[in-house]
Amino acid sequence: MVGELEALGARISGALPGAVTDVKVAYGELTLTVARDRWLETATYLRDDPECLFVNFVDVTAADYPERDERFEVVLHLQSPKHNRRIRIKTPAAEDTPVDSIVSLFPGADWYERETYDLFGVIFAGHPDLRRIMTDYGFDGHPLRKDFPMTGFVEVRYDDERKRVVYEPVRLQQEYRNFDFLSPWEGVQYDLPGDEKASK
Repeated sequence: MVGELEALGARISGALPGAVTDVKVAYGELTLTVARDRWLETATYLRDDPECLFVNFVDVTAADYPERDERFEVVLHLQSPKHNRRIRIKTPAAEDTPVDSIVSLFPGADWYERETYDLFGVIFAGHPDLRRIMTDYGFDGHPLRKDFPMTGFVEVRYDDERKRVVYEPVRLQQEYRNFDFLSPWEGVQYDLPGDEKASK
């Protein structure tokens, strides 16, 4: 199986010279790293070529690597029912460099690209309706970037007196507690139930 996937990767690389920058077999799937400006061309080839026929769209998402110049890796998963194979396609992107939308090839990618834009901030050029899908309209930032605070900056609530939704600075509802994080297994001065079994 691995040899068959490696052969397919070599065939795709040969058919699209300069488009595929890396070919790997990982987790039983072929993984291609593709040049960003050849993203749409590669996806079209994978869908239409008789040896590929990756006609089923599975998902598109991103991974965030803040230490890289192009911090995002956009990841597309496709499936070929005819050949019983899956493929993973990756391309790098920065915060301000758009990746071509694949909605024209796979209409089901519409909401996945919107979700990736909303949560990571990846821009998809040519997307028919690129707007937030999971966070609130006034939300500032992108929640899955590793530079975003866990609690956020503002909270939203409905004010019954004003009869509208209001935005306020985050206010933690419980007092700060000073927890003792010392493990009870190591920190107690007496024998715990069951300790007698360990000493035998």
